[in-house]
Amino acid sequence: MRGNTMAWGVAAAVMALTMTLGGCTSKGAEADETGSTASSKAAGAAAPASDTGAARPVVVPSEQLERLHVEPVTQTNFRPTIQVTGTAQFNADVSTQVIPPISGPVMRILEDVGAQVHRGEALALVSSPDFATTIADFRKAQAAYVQTKRVADQDEQLWKNDAIAKRDLDQAETDASAAAADRDAALQQLRALGVDEASIAALRDGKDTPALQGAIRSPIDGTVVERLINPGQLLQAGSAAAFTVANLATMWVQANVFETDLASVQIGDRAEVTTTASPNPFVGKVTYISALVDPATKATAVRVLVPNTRRLLKKDMYVQVAIHGSRERNGLLVPVTSVLRDDDNLPFVFVQTGNDTTTFGRRQITIGSRVGDRYEVTAGLKAGERIISEGALFVQFAQTQ
Repeated sequence: MRGNTMAWGVAAAVMALTMTLGGCTSKGAEADETGSTASSKAAGAAAPASDTGAARPVVVPSEQLERLHVEPVTQTNFRPTIQVTGTAQFNADVSTQVIPPISGPVMRILEDVGAQVHRGEALALVSSPDFATTIADFRKAQAAYVQTKRVADQDEQLWKNDAIAKRDLDQAETDASAAAADRDAALQQLRALGVDEASIAALRDGKDTPALQGAIRSPIDGTVVERLINPGQLLQAGSAAAFTVANLATMWVQANVFETDLASVQIGDRAEVTTTASPNPFVGKVTYISALVDPATKATAVRVLVPNTRRLLKKDMYVQVAIHGSRERNGLLVPVTSVLRDDDNLPFVFVQTGNDTTTFGRRQITIGSRVGDRYEVTAGLKAGERIISEGALFVQFAQTQ
């Protein structure tokens, strides 16, 4: 109840009003026997069996009516705000698990959790026979290419001087092309195993290189958020992740939107993500709406891309999400203070019955989105009806006496 409800006065005044309303209830019950029951039922008043006074209308004396705030229900254009829950996840567009490309025992961990790394930077060293074999294969392929290329160049000069037949030149060029293909394949294998470009250039030029070890390298810039291996652990190439690297500048929030609110959400809608970890909300936008419904929760996943200010959003953190719909709708809005709950937690309001401005009956309603300090009503009311916007709680108490 807002600040202007202080007009109800001190506790003694409130109790006096409650007693007055309680006394008037019996009058309402007598009126109900003479025909008001039909009017109340036509207005849709209903209550659970445990609430014995729920079906009775309440007659409010005119001198006490001034203490209630009554307003008409009107059609309004609005943009809904969808309040849902969600969880924070790494932005999958800029995060990845690092799969070791080679087999063998882990020799040394170079970067641990929390380290900022760049693409191509070594995260761990692995002693791998596969790695040594690949280097040897490249050296052989490089040497074969150099030799066949030299023979092909010599044969070309001899053919120009009519010293050899054309078929001999063609054979030499074919051998050189095959050797070049083998060298390129070995070169790609070295890159796939994580050999850096400086070492590859040295191998290609035939220079002496220090003993090379297999490395697990980061495929992206980011932060090491998980280390899943230990020194001495035996790795199998391509079988399991060794690290997780993520760019934490942005996060994904997976919000759970139910069917009744789904039509109000569109890609590009602004969303505010709140968590107890931060005093201020994180402002992002909807980037994806799933085509699937979770069979367990019957909710649809809606992805929100959020700038991760001060890195306060963490993976799997539980958050509240307010999605501000951009599509304008037309409907009935009632104040939040007018909506009460019965014993079954079903929402209802007090509606003036018929032409009598002092008689109010319960009306069960269906509420939709919240828009500021108002609820959208999707069923149970129609435009022009008058409801108690403030003071309904005291009328509810009096009705049950």
